[in-house]
Amino acid sequence: MTHPPAHGGAEPGRYEIRLHGQLDQRWSDWFEGFTLTNESDGTTTLAGPEIDQAALHGLLRRVGDLGLTLISLNVTNPRKEESHDEPTP
Repeated sequence: MTHPPAHGGAEPGRYEIRLHGQLDQRWSDWFEGFTLTNESDGTTTLAGPEIDQAALHGLLRRVGDLGLTLISLNVTNPRKEESHDEPTP
């Protein structure tokens, strides 16, 4: 499932995936489209464009295949979908 196009010039979302441990930069090609940043606290952050659910699950499988522990997955600047702020009955 993909997201509809952003409306009103809204920025597309980005994923930030935080992992326990630090990955060597040679792994960056394996996580295509995502940047790999080793943090000073001993974790690694993968950051990249918001992708569809199938691609996200594939990316998380790669994390699991490496035996890494997922700490968090966050979406930054999520795409704004049409708001339906009507009260629910």
